[in-house]
Amino acid sequence: MFWEKKLENWVNEVRHRAALPLRLELWNGQKFDFGSYATPEVTVRVPHASALTYLLTPSLANLGEAYVEGKIEVEGKIREIIAVGNALAANTLKADGKFSRITRTFRHNKEKDAEAIRYHYDVSNDFYKLWLDQNMVYSCAYFENGDEDLDTAQLKKIDHILTKIQVQPGHTLLDIGCGWGALVLRAAQKFGARCVGITLSENQYALAKERVKQAGLEDRVEIRLQDYRDITGSFDRITSVGMFEHVGLNNLPMYFSRIRGLLADDGIAMNHGITTTDIDNGESPYGGGEFIDKYVFPHGELPHIGMVLKTMQEGGLEVFDVENLRRHYAKTCGIWADNLEARADEVRKTVDDRRFRIWRIYLAGSSYGFERDWVSLYQVVCRKAGRSASTLPWSRDYIYQATQ
Repeated sequence: MFWEKKLENWVNEVRHRAALPLRLELWNGQKFDFGSYATPEVTVRVPHASALTYLLTPSLANLGEAYVEGKIEVEGKIREIIAVGNALAANTLKADGKFSRITRTFRHNKEKDAEAIRYHYDVSNDFYKLWLDQNMVYSCAYFENGDEDLDTAQLKKIDHILTKIQVQPGHTLLDIGCGWGALVLRAAQKFGARCVGITLSENQYALAKERVKQAGLEDRVEIRLQDYRDITGSFDRITSVGMFEHVGLNNLPMYFSRIRGLLADDGIAMNHGITTTDIDNGESPYGGGEFIDKYVFPHGELPHIGMVLKTMQEGGLEVFDVENLRRHYAKTCGIWADNLEARADEVRKTVDDRRFRIWRIYLAGSSYGFERDWVSLYQVVCRKAGRSASTLPWSRDYIYQATQ
């Protein structure tokens, strides 16, 4: 009776604040509708009373954990599921000022970072192939006109980056966190660069090396299984795309100092990465960040763009171009989520059900977060600080003239 009364009070409180297209079905046959909908968009089934603890404090971390661990079953389209989950959190927690935000600072070292990378990226190459573009680019695409397909938008993103940093034939280029090799392959094939790509993922390393071999570019592209802290040498251009989220907030000045040390005196670097829009704690509302840290990106930490610019300066770099691609990442993650849903049967053959549930929530939830300005994506172009102003471009025309 205790749980029944508490649940009924909670349902009534949520109903009072908002009408949601949600139906809750309990193990004993009871049903609660959260709005006047003939057919609710989302149905949550609770097989046991113990799962009610997740629902009565419905942070995104709690709801996500309940779904991933099989404590609840959810029926509905994934975008509607994410929207309803957020509405439950907002209409239960916000009134009490409970955003489930905590400050997390992790101790990063080579061993822990490598372990975290392997957890996320070494799921299975076949898994990623099923929902990424044909070149397997696992970062924000660039929809120049807004109507490109994913394959086109990902190539445009790579070209946009390489044009921004003014890659020329013969330039040496280092790609920190090279993934499956798409950027270094493009830089060598189209721009004539000589490239080194590094990754900590053994699966990515093996496939990237194979792709380089198949493209006949072994004399111009080298793939290494290597930590960024172990790189030596000098490079005309450096790119880091979707990697610095793993570095750690306290390590950012050191990370950017490492980039400066590897950059030629007249070199140009770009950091393309996800940032938080919470300037105080670096957390997504309602515990979304807690879910991602536990199930998706262990030890990942997102800085605010202000911290990115500050720590770049502390690392000896001058920022001279900043572009916000938040809208582009909302669309990219939405396409990934749709691809995962469309090929769910095939995806389930590459991973277990728990992992599939994690990625369903993560991809669709990320699209939702980018859409609502919880997180953002910035491309920041920089060079060594202290150089003459005469070496800076007068405008951004060079970026767009190259694509006309």
